[in-house]
Amino acid sequence: MKLWGGRFTKEENRLADSFNASIEFDKRLYKHDIQGSIVHSRMLNKCGIISDETQQNIENGLISILHDIENDNIKFTVDNEDIHMNIESILTERIGNDAKTLHTARSRNDQVALDFKMYIMDETHEICSLLKNLMEIILDIASSNQKTVMPGYTHLQRAQPVTLAFYMLAYFQMFKRDYKRFVNAYTNMNEMPLGSCAMSGTSYETDRKYLQKELGFASITENAMDSVSDRDFALEFLFCCEVVGIHLSRFAEELILWSSKEFGFIEIDDSFATGSSIMPQKKNPDMAELIRGKTGRLAGNLINLLTVMKGLPLAYNKDMQEDKLPVFDSADTVKDSLKIFALMLNSIDFKIKNMENACKHGFTNATDAADYLAQKGIPFRECHEIIGKLVLHCIDQNKSIEDLTIGELKAFSDQFEEDIYDEISISSCINRKISEGGTGFKAVSDQLKLAEEWIKKQSNSFLPSVKSNLVIK
Repeated sequence: MKLWGGRFTKEENRLADSFNASIEFDKRLYKHDIQGSIVHSRMLNKCGIISDETQQNIENGLISILHDIENDNIKFTVDNEDIHMNIESILTERIGNDAKTLHTARSRNDQVALDFKMYIMDETHEICSLLKNLMEIILDIASSNQKTVMPGYTHLQRAQPVTLAFYMLAYFQMFKRDYKRFVNAYTNMNEMPLGSCAMSGTSYETDRKYLQKELGFASITENAMDSVSDRDFALEFLFCCEVVGIHLSRFAEELILWSSKEFGFIEIDDSFATGSSIMPQKKNPDMAELIRGKTGRLAGNLINLLTVMKGLPLAYNKDMQEDKLPVFDSADTVKDSLKIFALMLNSIDFKIKNMENACKHGFTNATDAADYLAQKGIPFRECHEIIGKLVLHCIDQNKSIEDLTIGELKAFSDQFEEDIYDEISISSCINRKISEGGTGFKAVSDQLKLAEEWIKKQSNSFLPSVKSNLVIK
């Protein structure tokens, strides 16, 4: 009979039983469920609700179940619906009636809220570690390429010369925001819901602050009804995952373009590419393309749970069982994507000469040529027109601006002098960008220093570990 079956006279329809069960996916919460149950039993004992002997029997039984699960010696059943009831049923089989006292002063509603929140907090910790690793790789590339020039783009057209370090630091800032976004999400979810019971609390004299301390949370939730119906923490986690996915997708798109013959800026390592079954010359950037594609499922997972939650009345509703799969999938997808992307990025060979040539022949110094004339007193809009006509001439002649003789330049404006060549050299164009945050060599050096100082301070110390207060041997 079901643990909740006392009120029922008929067994549940077998199809309905299977449809209702969640054990096939929520079994990954087993460790968090056992941790929460051990601390709950300790609290019941501390408050005089169960005896020392009963508590120790429960704890020993739960630890034995944990070890057997991790050694693949336990088979969960659909009959017991979910991870919570499976563990309780196994515990009852092992230690008898003492197990039946464990559910005193709690419900599956606050139990699953606790387990799910603890799981997401652990996933947040791991994702932040992976983000930090990726940012460190980006900083290594930036540090080694402070003088490597390349085109910057707008509308995917060559715009102005920048450095590879500058380009890399732009992505560093994206992932830095991702890291901070996860930290903020963690702070928001760092409230302990256990003890809220089904939706209105309990009549037992319990100690929720003891539970909070032992489980490593910053505080307790303040309203029982909200505690069991809240899934904001899951939605925020999914949103954070999706934004990481967007940033990885944008970076992956750059690598895909840069690895093409049309760009030729990079060579992706063979270990992160595949070939064609029919075209022997092909080297396809499949890992980057897969990462780009997986962003779609991250977006879908977020929309999934937003839709589930959008019209639910208070408090707990069975719809909320649908919260697990999108979160599990997004956590796995983001972690796998971050791991693969970091390895792939770290193995890339940058074609420095090709990048430099793209700057020169892409007229990325045209704005600086216009600025040169503006400094001679010509209105900028007139300078803009002069250089536009000059670029058109260069295209017709298959030349770059710096390839033109001074005589050819003067045909467009008599204000051109010999110093124009120094003014429009790629290095000069970059170095004149002196504003904070710009691509100038000193500005990039300053950005790199700030980034390195910030990354050194990130030790994930914002993430208190449940295991720090609960050691299971």
